[in-house]
Amino acid sequence: MSLGEAFCVVCGDSGPLTSNRMCESCFRERVTLSELTATIQSVRCPKCAMVLHSGRWVNIPDVELQHGVVQQELEVDERAIGLEVGIHAEPVDERNTRLHVQAVGVIDELEFADEHTTMLQISDGVCPSCSRRAGNYYEATVQLRSSGRRLAEDELKVLRETLDSLLSGMEPDPMFFVSNEGAVSGGWDVVLGSKALARAWGRYLTRRYGSSTKESNTVVGRKDGEEITRLTLLYRKPAFDIGDVIHFRKGDWIVAGWQKDGALLHALDRRERTGASWRDLEKSRVRARVKDHLDVDLLNRDSSGGEFLDPRDWQVRTVSLPFDDEGSSMRLRIALIGDEWVALPDVRRNPGGGEDE
Repeated sequence: MSLGEAFCVVCGDSGPLTSNRMCESCFRERVTLSELTATIQSVRCPKCAMVLHSGRWVNIPDVELQHGVVQQELEVDERAIGLEVGIHAEPVDERNTRLHVQAVGVIDELEFADEHTTMLQISDGVCPSCSRRAGNYYEATVQLRSSGRRLAEDELKVLRETLDSLLSGMEPDPMFFVSNEGAVSGGWDVVLGSKALARAWGRYLTRRYGSSTKESNTVVGRKDGEEITRLTLLYRKPAFDIGDVIHFRKGDWIVAGWQKDGALLHALDRRERTGASWRDLEKSRVRARVKDHLDVDLLNRDSSGGEFLDPRDWQVRTVSLPFDDEGSSMRLRIALIGDEWVALPDVRRNPGGGEDE
C-alpha cells in the first residue's frame, strides 16, 4: 500500500471500498440486509374469521395475511434498494404456520440475500362486530311500512332483499350487520348495527320505490360528555308501483316514475302528464296493479278497436285502442279496471304534454 492510498478502515485492504470506507468482505460482515423475529403473533375472530391486521379487523385470505405480517415485522436496512421478498408457507396446525422468507436487495451497489424462518401464530380474539352482535348492540331500526295498506309478504321480501343488494355493492364494514329483525303489525322491522347503513338503505329505497323517509332519534346515554342516540328510520312504501293505474283527481293515471317529493303521472286517455306530491297522492287508490297487466295478441283490429281472447273465460272481447296507437300493431298491453278491459298507452313512448291544473 503506497502512502496516501485509500484503504479499508477495518482490515487495511486497499481494494475497492464502499461508502463506509470498508472493503466488500468487511462490509458484508457488518451489514445485514434484513432481520425478522422468530415468531409473529396475529389475532383471528373465531366467529366470523376476520383478522386484526394493521389495527383493523379485515377479512383477507391467508396468503395476503402472511405477506402483510411479514412486511410489518421485517426490518430492512434503510439504505437498501430494489428489495424483493418471497414467502413459502408451511402449515403446522390450525393455529401455526411456519414461514420461510427470502429477502433480496442492493446496498451500496452490493447484492445481499437473506433467509429467515418465523412462526406465524394465530390466537383467538372476538372482533368488535361479533362482540356487539352477541350483546344485541344496535344503533338504528328501519321500519318498513306502506301508505294506506298492509304490505304483502312478497313485497316485504322484495324490500328486505334490497338490503342484501345494497351491502353487496358497498365497502365491507364490521358495523354493517343485522342485529335483529322480524314482522310487526303493519310491516317489518330491521335492527342494524350502523346508523350510516340505515340511512343509506333509506336512500336506496326512496330512489327505487319512491316515497320518503322519516327519522327520529332517542337518547340512550352519554359517553365522554356526548349524548348516545339510537336512530329510528321509517320508510313508507307508496300504495302503488311504477306502472300501476291509479285514480287521482277524478281521473285515471299511470304512475310513470318517481320525483324527489312525489310521483310523475301520465293520463290514461290523453297525452298529458303531471307531478303529484306524496301528500296529494295519499287519497289516490290503485285501479290496476302493474303485475296484473297483460300483453295480448289481437285477433282482429280496425282504426278504433281490437278483438282478443279474454284469459278469464277465453271468450272474444273487444277493447278500444289507446290514444297513442300507431295503427298497425297486433299486440296490446291491457288492464282490467273495474269490470272492463282497458288498453294502456306506452308512457315511455309518450313523454306527455302540459301539467295538470
